[in-house]
Amino acid sequence: MICAIAGVIIYGWIMFFTAWGIILLKITGFIAIAGVLGILGWIGYTLATTPPPKPIEEIEKELERELKEMEAKEEVSKTSKD
Repeated sequence: MICAIAGVIIYGWIMFFTAWGIILLKITGFIAIAGVLGILGWIGYTLATTPPPKPIEEIEKELERELKEMEAKEEVSKTSKD
């Protein structure tokens, strides 16, 4: 918290009381725009390289298969207990 307050004070002092104000604005603007465009590029890359999800039909078939396997195991365990 102290570093943040010190940063604001130093930034304000440079902006209003030195000749470096314009350069500081240019640097700040560049960093802000580069950060936003970097995030947009990362999102675009992630969208472009992520494989599409499985179709619903495949997921339903897998669930049915697993359900049948569980039912078969349950029947086996019931018959072995009897």
